[in-house]
Amino acid sequence: MTDQTPPRPKVLGGLTPYLQVDGAAKAAEFYKKAFGAEEVFAYPADEKGRTMHIHLYINGSTLMLGDAFPEHGHPHQAAQGYTLQLHLGSSDIDAWWKRAVDAGCVIATPLQVMFWGDRWGQLKDPFGVAWAMNAPME
Repeated sequence: MTDQTPPRPKVLGGLTPYLQVDGAAKAAEFYKKAFGAEEVFAYPADEKGRTMHIHLYINGSTLMLGDAFPEHGHPHQAAQGYTLQLHLGSSDIDAWWKRAVDAGCVIATPLQVMFWGDRWGQLKDPFGVAWAMNAPME
């Protein structure tokens, strides 16, 4: 680590999703409103407004994200084929769901009791990322 390299925040959880989105700083701000994210680190934006790395804490886990950099072999691709799932307590899920919908997430599958016995629902954020919420029944 050099004098110019900031200390890295602790990575929480055993698996860290790393999203590439179109507008990482805007996505991080949205995730603060929708999911109560805490930003623990971010590299400054470049002259085009892109950032290569933002580190968030959400629900006791780490989520990392950055913008696409096609000139470095990382073109933007639409989100597809995965869902970020929040595991919540039975008394928490309604508040988390409402906050996400009020912030601008679109309901893909309404929150409901599923065949496995938990309450579950799926949302899509304005950046095309699918989010699900799951909680045990009381």
